[in-house]
Amino acid sequence: MSIWERLSAVTRNLSVGGHISSLLGFGSTSQARKVYSEPDNEVPFTVGVIVLSAKMAKADGTVAADEVKAFKEAFKVSAADMKHVAAVFNSAKRDAANFEACAEQLVTVFKGNHKLLGDVLDGLFQIAKADGEVHRQEEEFLGEVAKRFGLTVGEFNSIKARHMIDAKRNPYDVLGVKPSITDEELDRHYRMLVADDDAEQLIARGVPKEFAIIGIEKRAALSEAYDKIMNDRSKAG
Repeated sequence: MSIWERLSAVTRNLSVGGHISSLLGFGSTSQARKVYSEPDNEVPFTVGVIVLSAKMAKADGTVAADEVKAFKEAFKVSAADMKHVAAVFNSAKRDAANFEACAEQLVTVFKGNHKLLGDVLDGLFQIAKADGEVHRQEEEFLGEVAKRFGLTVGEFNSIKARHMIDAKRNPYDVLGVKPSITDEELDRHYRMLVADDDAEQLIARGVPKEFAIIGIEKRAALSEAYDKIMNDRSKAG
């Protein structure tokens, strides 16, 4: 069953007046309990990305339809499945709960799974840059989300750097290291990052396969940054 089919169960609950905050916090309806009883984090991950992208749209004044379109483009969602995304998105826009509460609920639901929270932020950056760049209001919003997730400034800057246009990327920021790092240390660090974010690891910690672009683009950015540093050092050496 695809994540969008599972999300359909959530949207049925919303259609009878459910609130997105209750869904993130394990809603009281039997249908919501059924969705969340599965032994993984895929549905709350998906709901969390949609909800926080809706809050991001509200924060920067973007028209809702544009932000839904950005989600579709970022994750290659079919028109048929987008109705489920739109239902959660629109409910989040109406819900009185602020983004801080939503972010804190995700921390609780994921039991502080630091890497999975970073994956959520990666997904939000993926949506933010769908129009070609991450705007200032979006960056500020995502910085606040990162704080609620308990991510460090360095972790946030590394995620942000991966989503900047190529010409503005600092390869050391992308890898989260200082220029003083030795070649041997850099190699070990790079291999650790890649191993942490291969497809199997992402799925194991709760990222649905439908969000595979998160891992694909992350690995590409890490590889590009590593190669650039090593090539520059080779030329300078």
